[in-house]
Amino acid sequence: MPEIGATLREARMRARIDVSEIEAQTKIRAKYLRALENEEWSLLPGPTFVKSFLRTYASALGLDGRALVEEYRLHHEKPSESMLEPIVSSPARGQGRSRGQPSGPSRGYTIAVATIGLIIVVLIVALATSGGSGPKRTARSTSVSESGTGKTTNTGTTAATKTPTRTASDVMTLSLKPTGVVYVCLIGEGGRKLIPGLDLQPGQSTQTFRSRHFTVTLGNNQVTMYIDGTPRAIPSSSGAIGYSITKARGRQTLPSSQQPTCA
Repeated sequence: MPEIGATLREARMRARIDVSEIEAQTKIRAKYLRALENEEWSLLPGPTFVKSFLRTYASALGLDGRALVEEYRLHHEKPSESMLEPIVSSPARGQGRSRGQPSGPSRGYTIAVATIGLIIVVLIVALATSGGSGPKRTARSTSVSESGTGKTTNTGTTAATKTPTRTASDVMTLSLKPTGVVYVCLIGEGGRKLIPGLDLQPGQSTQTFRSRHFTVTLGNNQVTMYIDGTPRAIPSSSGAIGYSITKARGRQTLPSSQQPTCA
């Protein structure tokens, strides 16, 4: 079978179609289309996107996308790469699970819930231990003689110990589920790029990310945001939509000048 990139390039040239036309039709950026034709896999965001882009590109050219994906899996995909992918495709409806059986929570969400539960238990035990003994008080009496009266007066001073306050963890979980093609730039704590400016396809779901602070730019509102497992809809907008998300302040809208970019 010819090389994957050569097959795509020859089919496009036979049809006399420019890369920009394919970009407009498939919503896949031109630089990714050229990377597919040149088999520059390192320039693509990950094996899951490579296979999704191959299927979409092949379909636009009238090729057998399944055969190209299988060729990629056999010769270019490493067995360990599936565990390193930041974004995974959702299983097709009716496949991969029994009818009527809901999918379980993600591993990241389970770990986050367990961590928060452990912190709550530690706080309860600490408060119960310190609450058994009341605040310590010390008193000092001083006898003062009044000249010519023989009376004495007592003065006392009191000191109370303070119990340190504790706060629960402010780590949050965040995941996205597109309902249409949507551009996403997601930044975590410390400026780490969690989703580095990609066009997510409908039917794909991101992994569950954990951080104390997220900033995100969305190209449109065709996506559902899950914060600590709770779905949050995105209101429609004529331009890009940006948010700053923290445990203390929740989800706050960012003006266009403060929206993160992954360029």
